Formats: sequence, C-alpha cells, structure tokens
Amino acid sequence: MEVSDIKKDAEEKMQMAIEFLEETLSRIRAGRANPHILDGVRVEYYGSNVPLSNVATITTPDAKTILVQPWEKSMLRTVEKAIMDSDVGITPENNGEVIRLGIPPLTEERRRQLVKQTKQEAEETKISIRNARREAIDEVKKAVKEGLPEDVGKDAEADLQKLHDKYIKRVDDMFAAKEKEILTV
Repeated sequence: MEVSDIKKDAEEKMQMAIEFLEETLSRIRAGRANPHILDGVRVEYYGSNVPLSNVATITTPDAKTILVQPWEKSMLRTVEKAIMDSDVGITPENNGEVIRLGIPPLTEERRRQLVKQTKQEAEETKISIRNARREAIDEVKKAVKEGLPEDVGKDAEADLQKLHDKYIKRVDDMFAAKEKEILTV
C-alpha cells in the first residue's frame, strides 16, 4: 500500500469521527430550541418506524419553542405519543393543529450532566482518532518491513502524528464550544 493512501485513509477515518461527533453534539440540547434534539424520535407510520422528520415539519419559531406540524392531521396523536415515549424529556402540548414543545431552562445539575455527556462523546471521538492513527502507523511499519525506505516510514509516522494532533485539537475546540453553549444561562 502506498504511504499517501495510508495517510488519506487515516484522515478519512478521523474526519468521519469528527462528523459523528458534530452530529451527536447537535442532539444534545443546551437550553435553546434545536430541531436536532428530535432526530432520534421514530414514529409508527403505516406499519413502519420512520424518523419524525419524514412525517412532520419541525420548526423553531423562537429560542424556547419547537413546533411539530404533522403533514397528516391523523398523525397528531401518534407523533405526540412518539415524542413522549422518546428520551427527549419534554412533554409535548397538542392544540389539535400542531404540537408545541416548550424548552424548559436547564437546572445547574442538568447542565453538569450534559457537560459530562459531551465530554464522554468527545473522549470517544478522540479514541477513534487515536485508533485511526495507530492502524495507519501499523500499516506504515508493515510497509517498512516489506521494503519501504525507513526514512520514508519515519516521515509518514510524523505526518500521521501531525494529522492526529490537528483532529484532536478540533475535538477539543468542539467540546469547549459546546460546553460554553451548555453553561451559558
């Protein structure tokens, strides 16, 4: 395997870890209305479980409210039940037309739990990035044994370390931003 391919493969894995973290962090609510907190809600729709966004329009008219408007009126009760059964932790208000979710202000204890959860997600992402680096370095070492010049192998390892450091810094920055968002009252 070519050294550039090994680096490219490692960077792809690291980038995927970052994207996964971005998606995960967007689902963690930080006291503001964010339609992504409903991404995990699945609704029974004509015999199959589908994401809520497939059967309703989800909007945020202000910072403390999420509006869910099912495309079919008959789905109102089903959507409401799905939200109540999910781990969103917000009781929906159904007025017969739309479902309104009032985002309550977070307690200090809940904020600390969310920061802890965010830190855990960041750590898991760092582990994924380190694993990608380790696998790539193992590939390089194998290539050196199979005849790749040793100095090229050392340069590749140094490049992989720089790549690793860049992505770890991005994770730290993302965590810091999310922590600030959660702790801002």
